[in-house]
Amino acid sequence: MADAGRVRHDAEPAFVLHSYQYRETSLIIEAFTRNWGRVALVARGARRPRSALRGVLLAFQPLLLSWGGKAELRTLHKAEWQGGLPQLQGRGLLCGFYLNELMLKLLAREDAHEALYETYHATLVALSNGGEHATTLRTFEQRLLKEAGYALTLDRDVTTGEAILPDCTYRYVLERGPVRVKRDAFYVSERGDDDENRLELAGQTLLDMARDDYTSPTTLQQSKALMRVLINHCLGNQILNTRQLLKDMQQL
Repeated sequence: MADAGRVRHDAEPAFVLHSYQYRETSLIIEAFTRNWGRVALVARGARRPRSALRGVLLAFQPLLLSWGGKAELRTLHKAEWQGGLPQLQGRGLLCGFYLNELMLKLLAREDAHEALYETYHATLVALSNGGEHATTLRTFEQRLLKEAGYALTLDRDVTTGEAILPDCTYRYVLERGPVRVKRDAFYVSERGDDDENRLELAGQTLLDMARDDYTSPTTLQQSKALMRVLINHCLGNQILNTRQLLKDMQQL
């Protein structure tokens, strides 16, 4: 990656995660870029009728952004639409807003995640093509947590180091990983037996998640519960507004 002190960045592949009005004619843009991660940009005059930026700064569309400045809020100079990606619609659109909200709340600014950028692009393609939205979300959530420093352990018992057995039951302990449940023994979690640490999953679910295989209804259901607990833990007191919308539509 280029020198972080560079003032100007030209034609950087990016997606708009969020935008809001700034003063009378401008916008503040939260963008996710391939080589510089999440950046905050001010698009001066973008709301003016004749602005070259008007109608270009759309979410879920591949862009090339050019900006400059040294402050935390940089100045956007140019935005070019790259095309090639259908607009999200219906439930796919809500899923897209969910992805964007997750990244805004879990990723630090100016921390590059090139692999996640490619995953995000591929996820938008999958959402625009229809298909099983829940499967697409589980895959992205897992990659996002890994990039944010919360990688899941899915292939071994963190207490014994033994490989996960598909026919056994495991409890996923926060900030550690899966621990085999032995029904004939008294289990005490190191973090206390709170609601979050009571989540039990089949070994097969963990192995399926490690392969991004969500064809099993059990795996799909249990992985949804696990990812919800893990994301809530990572978010702390932050609330996901889009999650409630998706829950209401039985998509999350």
